Amino acid sequence: MNRYPIWKYVILVIALVVAGLFALPNFFGSSPVVQVSAARSSVKLDAATAAKVEQALQSAALPTDGVAFEGASIKARFATTEVQIKAKDAIQKALNPEAADAGYVVALNLLSRSPEWLKALGAFPMYLGLDLRGGVHFMLQVDMPAALSKKAESLTGDLRVVLREKTIRHSGIARNGQSIEIRFRDAAELEKAKRVLQDQFADLDAVESAEGGDFKLVASIKPAAARAVQEQAVKQNITTLHNRINELGVAEPVIQQQGLDRIVVQLPGIQDVAGAKALIGRTATLEIRMVDESTEGRAAANGGAAVPFGSERFLERDGKPVIVKKQVLVTGDRLNGAKSTFDQNQKPAVSVDLDSVGGRVMRDTTRDNVGKLMAIILLERGKGEAISVARIQGEFGNSFQITGNFTSEETNSLSLLLRAGALAAPMEIIEERTIGPSLGAENIAKGFNSVAWGFAAVAVFMCVYYMLFGVISSIALAFNLLLLVAVLSMLQATLTLPGMAAMALVLGMAIDANVLINERVREELRNGASPQAAIHAGYDRAWATIIDSNVTTLIAGLALLAFGSGPVRGFAVVHCLGILTSMFSGVFFSRGVVNLWYGRQKKLKTVSIGTVWRPDSGNQVTAN
Repeated sequence: MNRYPIWKYVILVIALVVAGLFALPNFFGSSPVVQVSAARSSVKLDAATAAKVEQALQSAALPTDGVAFEGASIKARFATTEVQIKAKDAIQKALNPEAADAGYVVALNLLSRSPEWLKALGAFPMYLGLDLRGGVHFMLQVDMPAALSKKAESLTGDLRVVLREKTIRHSGIARNGQSIEIRFRDAAELEKAKRVLQDQFADLDAVESAEGGDFKLVASIKPAAARAVQEQAVKQNITTLHNRINELGVAEPVIQQQGLDRIVVQLPGIQDVAGAKALIGRTATLEIRMVDESTEGRAAANGGAAVPFGSERFLERDGKPVIVKKQVLVTGDRLNGAKSTFDQNQKPAVSVDLDSVGGRVMRDTTRDNVGKLMAIILLERGKGEAISVARIQGEFGNSFQITGNFTSEETNSLSLLLRAGALAAPMEIIEERTIGPSLGAENIAKGFNSVAWGFAAVAVFMCVYYMLFGVISSIALAFNLLLLVAVLSMLQATLTLPGMAAMALVLGMAIDANVLINERVREELRNGASPQAAIHAGYDRAWATIIDSNVTTLIAGLALLAFGSGPVRGFAVVHCLGILTSMFSGVFFSRGVVNLWYGRQKKLKTVSIGTVWRPDSGNQVTAN
């Protein structure tokens, strides 16, 4: 009657082992780390860079637990945060002697101390939120007028190209703030331009006026289109921030829109506010220009003359100077996509796709300049670099490849930068907050104490009130806590203070199932049932009540998860998962332990479940 088949015990053992393995990394803690990553796509991280880091630490007499090149960054581990902060300054001076032209981002971080064999099994600790791990918090204000001005500038260029293709004569096109002014000497040409605006520029609203003997057409962005531009600017900035922050290895960054024009950025584990600011402001875009192949341009490239008027000097990847014209043919705003690929010689390259306007410009330029040199300039953090200088072999349009002396990692990084592109609108940090690791450690200690004391109080009450059944219920409660931590670790969820509060609450709610079962067993014993029959009936008849109570609570948790945000969602995730694990541990696991202890006894006379009261006679029977 009260015996599990072997396969059920096998499931329980597997669940216990898996839960123990995946919960184990959370008990090893974190190591203070100084993390070095490239500030520009042209900067390489390799073994030589790691050697420089080690040399800088040795020169400063700072002990380290190891320096390793992991992924796209170099990580140096330390025993204490005091050594970590000193090491960060030493590495910063060694790698970035000129602060104004920093080639590396040196940041503080925290990494798990769990052994490699656990990592090989895919067992990683839970991510800790900003309130537990420490880190930085930014509130960013998006400059919406700048976004509209940028859109008006783009429409101005498009309008100029279309009017030229339609052979509509005008006296000039200029952007004035967020509006576009087109001047005409002929009313007939103005009417043609108005029809073009109506047909091809649905986002513009045109108003005509007279100015002296000329006619003027003022086109402004419609309110609906302006709102769409503003929404798109915020979304693009959020996407760009996500791509940039991935470089610092932040496990679970929080980047979300707040209001119409604000973005909240939270970086757990990062204490380097200056490095985080530089990372957030980092963007990259392309400019395609023609190389100045005049006599003066060649002389300037060889260092024998000044740069001609109308040209600029950039450096190629190998340090060779190149003189390019200031006139920009196509900018990164015209990019539809970029991906890492290989050229015809099977060397790493970046494939770029332009929009229709950019493709038209490239087609006209390459057709008229076959045999001449074209340069692709990468602008990043206010500095430019000629990443590719190639001779035009023939006409091409929307799609082309950027080739050069690239590695696969560099093409992946470059394509990522180009896909994110520049920020759609400038942003200003209006609020910043730093939570130190010591405060985070204090929050962790308080949260852990609340869970531990809550568990201890519940376990003591159950053991005193229900005796051996209370001990079994406490074991099931411990298994529930272990299973919950393991599931959160498997999902790589972020644990915050509200999540720890939900964990403490789950302990109290999870024991309800065992209280219902134990009281049901007592009721069967009071009614005169045998101990084996009482155990069987207690578990079977309490199941429906347990399901009802947990489902209604789960519905409330799902509502919090669906409609809540921030800390509320963190609470709801742990709450919902805790309900599911408590149903498994409180019923399936605890019955397995009871069956293992009592099921093997054929002639069971008593069970240890505390005092069983019999209200009909006023007497009490100790089932012990």
